[in-house]
Amino acid sequence: MIVYQALIRLFGKGRFSAFDDKALEHLKSLGVSHLWLTGVIRHSSGKPYVKGQIGSPYSISDYYDVNPYLADCPEQRMEEFLALVQRAHDKGLKVLLDFIPNHVSPDYSDPFGRIPTLGIHDYDWTDTDKIDYGQESTEERMLDILRFWAAKGIDGFRCDMAELVSLDIWSRMLGSIRSEYPELLFIAEVYEKYNYSAFVHRAGFDYLYDKSGLYDIIRGIYTGKNNCRDISFNWQWLGSIQGNMLNFLENHDEQRLASPYFAGNPEKGYAALALSCLFYPTAFMLYFGQEIGEDAHDGHEGRTSIFNKARHIRPCSRLDAAHRNILRTYQYVLQLKRKLEGRSNFDLCYCQSAQNGWNSEKHFAFLRGERCLVACNFSDEPATIRLHIPHTANSVIPNGTEITIMPWNFTIIEK
Repeated sequence: MIVYQALIRLFGKGRFSAFDDKALEHLKSLGVSHLWLTGVIRHSSGKPYVKGQIGSPYSISDYYDVNPYLADCPEQRMEEFLALVQRAHDKGLKVLLDFIPNHVSPDYSDPFGRIPTLGIHDYDWTDTDKIDYGQESTEERMLDILRFWAAKGIDGFRCDMAELVSLDIWSRMLGSIRSEYPELLFIAEVYEKYNYSAFVHRAGFDYLYDKSGLYDIIRGIYTGKNNCRDISFNWQWLGSIQGNMLNFLENHDEQRLASPYFAGNPEKGYAALALSCLFYPTAFMLYFGQEIGEDAHDGHEGRTSIFNKARHIRPCSRLDAAHRNILRTYQYVLQLKRKLEGRSNFDLCYCQSAQNGWNSEKHFAFLRGERCLVACNFSDEPATIRLHIPHTANSVIPNGTEITIMPWNFTIIEK
């Protein structure tokens, strides 16, 4: 599974119609299987408490409506959105929406009235009101929302701040909706690593953000906080739930990979891309514009704003030579991920030697199946390494294969 997250109001012309055939073909060229459309469901705007000029997509004001400003004809907004869903399906793409189960806007109202709330907010989310699950009607209301969108052809949900709702509630809701729509996909935004297993096995989620695992380690390598040995430790710790991770380098909460706050330029992010995308045999997500090196230079600390009007990003427009090269690199890595589906991974780091050019803090190498070797260099110096390939790896790549990896880049060998 390869997920492409797009904040609709900043994608192309900022309308549902921006996802035309050209845009969807662009996603297909990346090997994308799932399109996560962010900021679809109607949120609060124009109120004193909203954040920024437009308001947060996570301050929902009506769960049964979509934002009028995303439609060419606001009165036909739902029809335009469903036409987008149909276009995506016609291209073989599945569509994901956000499900925000912990809070709504203080002015929330839908055709069925209000959702029970507590009159408080979590953290600094002053534009929200926390949902009250102590009321008997609440779970059924939230389940009805899932039914509403599933009946309209939505293929799955990215569930916001899933840890703020109890495991028992998740288990009941996911069990109920899957009895009606068994193919629905559920992704949990989970941050506490020690909750991972429970959210897979008890709650029933298909995938979890590995924010506190692989993402934070890769981010830490770029800042000097972590080294490549930590990648192996995290992989071993995950064990049997490795395949339930959703890996990523960007999303709407995080700093852009190419921004000065992370890698600093798109090319310096290539080592991170190959590792995050290819090491685990699991899902990967990229954020719109990442594939052409978007650095959010007009955003807040390297982030593309989800609250304010900003420069629109056009990933499928005409690109100069530098951006075409970035796009080709992403296309190669992401298409390779699809090709490697079903092939197990084998961490090669434990059996390498410094005498052969290996630096355990800066280098990482692994196999995917018998015929693909990936090596990453997280340093400012080029590396030439003679790799030991143990016979237990059952690989056709010869022991003693010598590779050269440029700084902050990757080398891939396919047999």
